[in-house]
Amino acid sequence: MAKDPYRYFRIEARELVGQLSKGVLALEQSGGDEEQIALLLRWAHTLKGAARVVRQAQIADLLHGVEALLAPLRSAGASLPRSMIDQLLAACDQVNALLAQLPSAEANDAGAADQAGAGDESGALPAQDAPQRIVRADVLEVDALLEGLGEIGAELAGMRRAIGALEALRELALAGEAASQGALAAQLDALERRMAGGAERIDRELRQTRDAAERLRLVPVDSIFTTLERCARDAAHSCGKQVAFDARGGQLRIDGEVLDVMLGALLQLVRNAVAHGIETPEQRAASGKDASGRIALEVSRRGYMVWFRFRDDGRGIDRDALRAALAKRGQHAPADDAALLARLLEGGVSTSGSVTELSGRGIGMDVVRAAMGKLGGNARVSSDAGGTTFELCVPLSLAAMEVLLVEADGRAMALPLDAVRGTLRVPREQVVHSEDGGAIVYEGQLLPLLPLAIGAAGRAAHQWSPRAMTAVVIRSRGALLAVAASRLGGVDSVVLRALPPLMTADPMVLGLYLDIEGEPRMVLDPEELGGALTRRSDREAATPRPPILIVDDSLTTRMLESSILESAGYQVELAASAEEGLELARQNRYGLFLVDVEMPGMDGFGFITEVRADPQLCDIPALLVTSLDTAEHKRRGSDAGANGYIVKNEFDQTAFLAQIGELVLR
Repeated sequence: MAKDPYRYFRIEARELVGQLSKGVLALEQSGGDEEQIALLLRWAHTLKGAARVVRQAQIADLLHGVEALLAPLRSAGASLPRSMIDQLLAACDQVNALLAQLPSAEANDAGAADQAGAGDESGALPAQDAPQRIVRADVLEVDALLEGLGEIGAELAGMRRAIGALEALRELALAGEAASQGALAAQLDALERRMAGGAERIDRELRQTRDAAERLRLVPVDSIFTTLERCARDAAHSCGKQVAFDARGGQLRIDGEVLDVMLGALLQLVRNAVAHGIETPEQRAASGKDASGRIALEVSRRGYMVWFRFRDDGRGIDRDALRAALAKRGQHAPADDAALLARLLEGGVSTSGSVTELSGRGIGMDVVRAAMGKLGGNARVSSDAGGTTFELCVPLSLAAMEVLLVEADGRAMALPLDAVRGTLRVPREQVVHSEDGGAIVYEGQLLPLLPLAIGAAGRAAHQWSPRAMTAVVIRSRGALLAVAASRLGGVDSVVLRALPPLMTADPMVLGLYLDIEGEPRMVLDPEELGGALTRRSDREAATPRPPILIVDDSLTTRMLESSILESAGYQVELAASAEEGLELARQNRYGLFLVDVEMPGMDGFGFITEVRADPQLCDIPALLVTSLDTAEHKRRGSDAGANGYIVKNEFDQTAFLAQIGELVLR
């Protein structure tokens, strides 16, 4: 017993009808391409045969009629009247209606076939089912999913064999024969390696299979283009107008649920554009325009948002009519043009002078507003004499994305690959320093160089970048900039996830993906990245850090520490003795004291003791830097109030700057 005897026929038929509809629309534009006609005939013939197999005579007869209309067009010079296009599209509509009415009750195959046959003979059709979206998954992605599952099964079988071997080794161990102990240890080592490798491979395959399964939820945007084009054509035909529909960005793959909701909003915008915007051929000719109007849809992803930019080249929105409509409803019309157009998006307003099938009731924008509310998106409109543009922006719950993996301030993260313009290694001496911060030269341009760091700890870590850094050039808000990273991790395809609802994050964090370890990693938003880093640099420039005071009697040590700190961006002042250092400390404000222990006169312990006793200085952190490396000296430093103790003969520049950064940014 089959739950749905037409399950596979539905899928094949809907796909073939969709191809037929799209092909007929293309045929209208091309004017009768022989190759296109041959393709349409093959699709119609295939669907007719499938309908005969499942005893759907009405569908088969409709497709036979489609063949009869198309066949004469194969001869060279055959005319293609508009009425024939109308007939072909009407036949596709009828087939879709019949597909929607196919019975789907849980009946046995014979009973379902009998009911279908009876329906064909009497002309009565079963009750219509609610329409549903059927999307056929990409074959390559399904193959990848099945291959991953097969690999997991093979690895699990190997793990089971290893467990069996482990049981045998346990029995050998229980025997306890001394001669067998060496062999037992060797076998256990080999088994451990085998099981560890198997577990790692299973883990990897499971993650890849999970990602493949998630991608199956994603639908190419171009799956709605034919429906929109057909809507534009039918609406124009009913109004006596001519319209060409052009769509771009169909390669993007987004949530099918999001696309379903957006389809309703976009269909309404198409109808509105034809009814209110596009003029008749005579009106367009009088205005010096082509007789055929143009509706364009461009779909693009910007970070974790998908943008639908919809534009027509019609007359634009009639502001006077909009103000009159608002006044009729007793509402105030804003004087500002942008505010007036925004009022249109609130719904309930129509600039049409009469009620037709396409317009006049003022509910069109209600549909758009409801879609934005459901998806958490937003809309904006602009209009001029050259036409009207609607921009609809909605967030995605999942999206497939190519990314560049990078590491910065000790963290792995990713940048959307479509925003990356290039990468290069930059020696520190090639970084240009100015009042506006660091910059590098890239393809003849001077680009701002900003640290790719999240949070205060990250910015501290960035201070100790190696002498050569990796710069990633990205496009952010229409301009190029470079971000400094520790290393690159290559290019990967990831499934982007939204941030958890209760998670707070830096505004430049776009979403999360799971790395090979299953750990969540950040994907950064290139649109926000430039603005966020620039604002951060401006804030830091507006409130410069106080200098660091180095107190050491050794000129060499003072110069070495000063050079390291200044190259990391710190301001430095110097004192050759503890007494001089105390005098400077009481005259100026410092961010940190860097103090030697062994000095003539007052030593470093005494300096820190004096500082901690002074109410004006007691909150300033202090580090001891000395060659004395005993527990007693470290205890004395701690008792005096030092925040850290660095031994000179164990000096490490990276650790030194990291410790400095943590104390200065406290």
